[in-house]
Amino acid sequence: MHRKDRIDMFGAVSLTGFALFLAINQVVIKLVNEGLQPVFFAGARSALAVLCLWAFMAWRGRPPRLTRAMAAPGLLIGLTFSAEFLLLFLALDLTTVTRSAILFYSMPVWMAIGAHLWMPGEKIGPAKAVGLALALAGVSWAMLDRGAGAPAPGQAPSLLGDLCALGAAIGWAGTALMARATKLRNERPEMQLFWQVLVSAPVLLIAAPLFGPLIRELQPIHIAGLVFHAVAVVSAGFMFWLWLLSVYPVSSVASFSFLSPVFSVGLGWALLGEQVGLSLIGALALVAAGIVLINRPRRAVAL
Repeated sequence: MHRKDRIDMFGAVSLTGFALFLAINQVVIKLVNEGLQPVFFAGARSALAVLCLWAFMAWRGRPPRLTRAMAAPGLLIGLTFSAEFLLLFLALDLTTVTRSAILFYSMPVWMAIGAHLWMPGEKIGPAKAVGLALALAGVSWAMLDRGAGAPAPGQAPSLLGDLCALGAAIGWAGTALMARATKLRNERPEMQLFWQVLVSAPVLLIAAPLFGPLIRELQPIHIAGLVFHAVAVVSAGFMFWLWLLSVYPVSSVASFSFLSPVFSVGLGWALLGEQVGLSLIGALALVAAGIVLINRPRRAVAL
């Protein structure tokens, strides 16, 4: 498909579906954590994804090439990817999907701040500044209201879980910035992703015993969830996202990211019975509005 300058019907449906797919992904992590220790789950997922991506790239006639020039940035982005998913999987073990989603999908906030500091031409304008203020207010609201999104009436969500979700969002922004600001920008998207899973697999598997027994109450559904994550989420899902970025304007694609926390909160309530009150909805609305403003394309100045 040739490059397009705006989102058409196919793009809108695809991006909405992908946002729903990411929301389902969080519910799957929450469920699989009941059978597999979170860090072990994340490492096993990366290991399976290495095989899937290698097979895909070989099938395309472009197998992975690990060059010395890319070793340093590849290792750095892989370590950041490891930290991101270690924190996210722990967050979903400690806190609820509804709270984790609001905090994790604040990623555009941290990416905008990082791009402003380290990338030429990515300065924060008035609209982005308002978006940042709204999103940060939403994140703060969610963090400070310890009763919002509790797993059950009378219970308080885990502060450690909230902090892990926020750290994962910052890690996600870090990997995105590294892909654009290091030598990895010269690599194909699938090769960037290959570096991330290749490094994270051994790092997470080695770290896993530090977080308790690797196996919990393992059932076939947990194995199915692991395979779904490795094949559908990391390999096919991330590749589809990268393909959408190659076809449609980046700012337009990114603007659909506000749908993921909306869907996640809805699924957490509908499928997991998590508590969703006005306070959590208010925090979600602020974060979503902030993300839309942050990703709003700048208007050209008439001369």
